[in-house]
Amino acid sequence: MELLTQFVDIFLHLDVHLSEIISQYGTWTYAILFAIIFVETGLVIMPFLPGDSLLFAAGAIAAIGSSGLNIFLMVVLLMVAAILGDTVNYWIGHSLGEKAYESKWVKKEYIDKTHEFFEKHGGKTIFLARFVPIIRTFAPFVAGIGKMSYKYFFSYNVIGGLVWVPLFAFAGYFFGNIEFVKHNFSVVILVIIAISLVPVFIEAWKARKEAVAAKAE
Repeated sequence: MELLTQFVDIFLHLDVHLSEIISQYGTWTYAILFAIIFVETGLVIMPFLPGDSLLFAAGAIAAIGSSGLNIFLMVVLLMVAAILGDTVNYWIGHSLGEKAYESKWVKKEYIDKTHEFFEKHGGKTIFLARFVPIIRTFAPFVAGIGKMSYKYFFSYNVIGGLVWVPLFAFAGYFFGNIEFVKHNFSVVILVIIAISLVPVFIEAWKARKEAVAAKAE
């Protein structure tokens, strides 16, 4: 319980904790951010890491001159991390194949939800999933399990990484230090999370509606 409380605190106060990391590790902060984004997108057992909100918070911190973070260098590094992460995740899924369903480390429920996303959006899922927590982590993994053409996968992977990282990082850079946002950072983070989860709830609602309709027939 204490561990969960600490995680939630870090999640909601990313700006504070990032500032502490910068003051303690300096330039190594780039490597820490790189590792977090890479792990969230590259390791299917870590879907709970704060991708969107972390990018926003990092952008907001970079806007402060005294932080020492260069927004352009950071964005380039994190785009590379996101693209590499998805690539590694794809090849893990590709190597495991159907055995992935037997793994105790991977929730079958998440794989099934991502399969549904694929059925609806096809290859575009790799791009769209960048903006949806959990599915973002499972999409490349499922693409690998399904033996999607790597060339086809890679094109969506690159486009997604080149859009996702700058979008949230520069949003934080330009809006993160507005007085209202600074004083309500936790609320803003929750709003970002809520908005990013909207597609998941919509898909779940549609699936439930279709299931009810199928039973009625």
